[in-house]
Amino acid sequence: MLKAQTVLPLINGGRLIERHRSMAFVGATGRGGVNRQALSVEDAEARQLLLSWCSARGYAPEIDPIGNLFIRRAGKQPDQPPVMTGSHLDTQPTGGNYDGIFGVLAGLEVLESLDDAGIETERSVELVVWMNEEGSRFAPATMGSAVSAGAMTLEAALNVRDVTGVSVQQALEDHLAIFPELGRRPLGSSGRAFVEAHIEQGPILEAERRKIGIVNAIQGMCTLEVDITGFEAHAGTTPSLNRQDAFVAAMVLLERLRSKLHDPADVLRFTVGRFEVSPGSSNTVPGRVVFTIDLRHPDVEYMLRCCETIRAFASGTIERCNVNSRLLLRSDPVQFATSITEEIRAAAVRRNIPHMGMLSGATHDSRYASFKMPTGMIFIPCEKGISHNEAENVDPQDLIAGAQVLSDTVVSLAGISS
Repeated sequence: MLKAQTVLPLINGGRLIERHRSMAFVGATGRGGVNRQALSVEDAEARQLLLSWCSARGYAPEIDPIGNLFIRRAGKQPDQPPVMTGSHLDTQPTGGNYDGIFGVLAGLEVLESLDDAGIETERSVELVVWMNEEGSRFAPATMGSAVSAGAMTLEAALNVRDVTGVSVQQALEDHLAIFPELGRRPLGSSGRAFVEAHIEQGPILEAERRKIGIVNAIQGMCTLEVDITGFEAHAGTTPSLNRQDAFVAAMVLLERLRSKLHDPADVLRFTVGRFEVSPGSSNTVPGRVVFTIDLRHPDVEYMLRCCETIRAFASGTIERCNVNSRLLLRSDPVQFATSITEEIRAAAVRRNIPHMGMLSGATHDSRYASFKMPTGMIFIPCEKGISHNEAENVDPQDLIAGAQVLSDTVVSLAGISS
């Protein structure tokens, strides 16, 4: 914790906002949002832009075997574990301009503001850009941080393929060819602490008129894939009683699950986010359906019971079709370090910014960072709670407030050299 009289650097709010505007052009959809899926051309362009800003400051970036990017501002004691901050550049196919990228640009602003103020920190400060947080191209989500933390093997991650058949390994090799100058870093980087700034992606802060959310925990998540196999047939000649329609079987299964897992308290989150019908012809009875289920709840035992219910229902036969499922990812609830949440709270109080403690309904790379070091998260409001949507929007003053609280927290943890 800093002494009361310590003078902390002020971030450059105008620069932060302008950087967001510049990034909004990379992968712009033309409808107000962006499409920068992991290891895509657009993702590489975003990294190039970020690295151009880092190069102007003389920072030496490194990359690890799963594609996580690390940008270090050296401290007085470079051999000591650094204080780390960051988030992700990748987006949903119809993503907004603030999810993930805010944490990256706010982290860069921390480094640059220290430079501008001529402040030397005791510990080094590192900006981390995690690979494939969204999981929209390669499932599961938070892949880069999961591999770094040892929660997913590098081999398993590299073998994941997108819907076109391209593997993470192939996409990463193509990606690395664009950045031959990057230094290499082994897996498993850790530090003194990790602090991530992010938009809330929900309506609570806006409704409570608070500018900073101090995240004390992330609720649990299970991601499952359900595979239903029927039999392709002619749509015009095959009677209903003779069909093995995979799409119909999927609808029956989902209706059963909706009924069985109904939660009157509306705490459970059940989402079918990807739904693929094969062969995809308008005049052919579907022979196969594959879809994902995203299941979330803050109580791990309740979540696991729901997950087992899905596994039980999604097995055997339905409507004469074979059904099976597999667990893609289990992410239990995590509690963040009190030492970090108190640093964040102190920073908000010091700047007289309205704040509150809260739970994160979404998962983040901070979850896996917490496996290796004390971790915390800072939320800022987003308009109407809208995220994963091209209409995602944030008040520029909230961007500035969040980045300032992040800066104060990181500098407090890194220590100012006397």
